[in-house]
Amino acid sequence: MIRKIIQIDEEKCSGCGLCASACHEGAIGMVNGKAKLLRDDYCDGLGDCLPACPENAISFVEREAAAYDAEAVKKNMEAKKSAASGHASFAQSASDASAETDCTSRLGQWPVQIKLAPLAAPYFAGASLLIAADCTAYAYARFHEDFMRGKITLVGCPKLDAVDYSEKLAEIIRQNDIRDITTVRMEVPCCGGLEYAVGKAIRESGKSIFHQVVTISIKGEILNQA
Repeated sequence: MIRKIIQIDEEKCSGCGLCASACHEGAIGMVNGKAKLLRDDYCDGLGDCLPACPENAISFVEREAAAYDAEAVKKNMEAKKSAASGHASFAQSASDASAETDCTSRLGQWPVQIKLAPLAAPYFAGASLLIAADCTAYAYARFHEDFMRGKITLVGCPKLDAVDYSEKLAEIIRQNDIRDITTVRMEVPCCGGLEYAVGKAIRESGKSIFHQVVTISIKGEILNQA
């Protein structure tokens, strides 16, 4: 059927997630740091999301789309509510367990800023390297335990530093025996620069190194690991 439905301009979308929060039907989700209409039949065409978008990236169009399915929306929202309740219970249990143990820093070297790190150092020998966006340690509560433990950590923000880290990272990889690399980034688009820089550095180093990318949501949850 032809009906009024939202359209999201990914070029304008900043990845803030405000539209997803404003959508009471769960029709909008964050995919690779951009807002996306997940299912046509979840969108009621009323546009609660439009005023929430600071970039004016959402508009109405008329096109062929599945009819709004209130029953499907109800089931989806009930499932999300149940999952959120379960996550809250798990988080509370984890918090209680954590309170019984010491909070230990897992930092293995200094400095940690990519710009300040030396090109070669003894701690790089045979190291598993963690390259993380600055914000990830603030967004993800168990950052030290889940990501820094057993790794050499380098952090940076390509947007704030306004530099291409790839040349320096390539030299670090080239001059040292790096075993593997984990990049932890936020879901926001600017963090794509860090992921790109690490991938480019590995290619330019001429070495074959396992590289894993973990994306953290603006709510502090792991979105994916690739």
